[in-house]
Amino acid sequence: MSESALSAAPLSGLARYRAEWAANPAREILAGMVGTFALIPEVIAFSFAAGVDPEVGLYASFVISVVIAIAGGRPAMISGAAGSVALVAAALVRAHGVQYLLAATLLAGLLQMLAGAARLHLLMRYVSRPVRTGFVNALAILIFSAQLPHMFHVTWHTYALIALGLAIIYGVPRLFTAIPSPLICILALTAVATIWPMPVHTVADLGRLPDSLPHLVWPRVPFSLATLDIILPFAAAMAMVGLLESMMTASVVDDMTETHSSKRTECVGLGLANVAAGLFGGIAGCGMIGQTVGNLRYGGRGRLSTFIAGAFLLLLMVALRPWVARVPVAALVAIMIMVSASTFSWSSLRDLRTHPRGASLVMLATVAVVVVTHNLAAGVLVGVLLSGLLFAASVSRLVTVAARYDAATDTRTYSVTGQLFFASADLFAEAFDTHDTARHIRIDLRHAHFWDITAVGTLRDIVARMESHGLAVELAGLNTASATLITRHSDLRTGL
Repeated sequence: MSESALSAAPLSGLARYRAEWAANPAREILAGMVGTFALIPEVIAFSFAAGVDPEVGLYASFVISVVIAIAGGRPAMISGAAGSVALVAAALVRAHGVQYLLAATLLAGLLQMLAGAARLHLLMRYVSRPVRTGFVNALAILIFSAQLPHMFHVTWHTYALIALGLAIIYGVPRLFTAIPSPLICILALTAVATIWPMPVHTVADLGRLPDSLPHLVWPRVPFSLATLDIILPFAAAMAMVGLLESMMTASVVDDMTETHSSKRTECVGLGLANVAAGLFGGIAGCGMIGQTVGNLRYGGRGRLSTFIAGAFLLLLMVALRPWVARVPVAALVAIMIMVSASTFSWSSLRDLRTHPRGASLVMLATVAVVVVTHNLAAGVLVGVLLSGLLFAASVSRLVTVAARYDAATDTRTYSVTGQLFFASADLFAEAFDTHDTARHIRIDLRHAHFWDITAVGTLRDIVARMESHGLAVELAGLNTASATLITRHSDLRTGL
């Protein structure tokens, strides 16, 4: 089946699932292999950022890619041990060790499955663009800051290799793009450090690399409430950050391929993949934007490319283990600096002068909270709450109440325009004179809408105070939804 047929055919259920595996297998395999080469350096670097052995991240990426290819909701999306989750996990590893990380990975996967079952993916609608921009900017800053310890108290050889690595990463794509430049960086710097031995750290100094297929393990931690108390905050943060980044990556793929995906299935699939990763000794992961875009660029559109990216990764790492051990840490630092620079939204700095102040404040607050707390989930939560408050404040200011008096009928009409809810209720109430001298009061609500019980309660209080002063109050022009809400939650007469 052709790519256009895969995207356009009105398939559903099992037929669509089969098509997502069967479309153009040769192209899918090649695209998946390219995705693997893009995965290797960054997964090792992310493991290094999390403070775990490279085998933890590599096993996780193999398991996550294979499981998500089968159970995920977004074909062609590559998932693995990602930097955002690694940064959340680093504090847990430093404080309690790898076994607690494995336990947190299992719990994070379960939380993600529950989130998918509860349709919490719909909450992504409330993550505004400034929050997303702040998220990626903060992630970029944390990735860069995580490299600083590896650039202190080292010899000049390390700085020279980092500079050479950055020159290769940014220079090679100007000549050709058939091979990802980060992979060339690793090969070149490894060759230099091997031919001319120098006092620099290598991947072997970071910990164990895979030397066999992964096997089932169970976290060696006490099964107690104390353990749950330790891992729950980290598991919740890992689950939230993983879901957020996966949903953002899935949206990118949707846009690039002009297709739709099941975000709910992706949530459940990611949770299942992370449970499997924890059971096979790996760290939690999520969708990886850079690797996914690379997979799409080389023609990956179905599930097979995702599966190959994980399976080929394990094959390479087990077969080439002695060579990978010789990779200088400076190469990983150079790659992570590139990842940090490419992740940061540089245009957002220019936009600070042109975007509304509220949007800029949300973006900066998200960045600040993440950088201070090193908790991406906390930053997103603050950003979402601040976005909601600013939106509510801006909408509340749009409420207007105009009064006019008709002497012939001794009636004062209050014409209300705008959205009435908790944030605008006080402004609404302040516009009325409950000691009005007119005998009849008409409140014209044709151009208003009531959204919650706070607004309903405010209207009830206004009417009650006026009636207590002997005024006759009439409500007019209510739309059906507002009238229903008012009738259900008050004793006011709406005409329904």
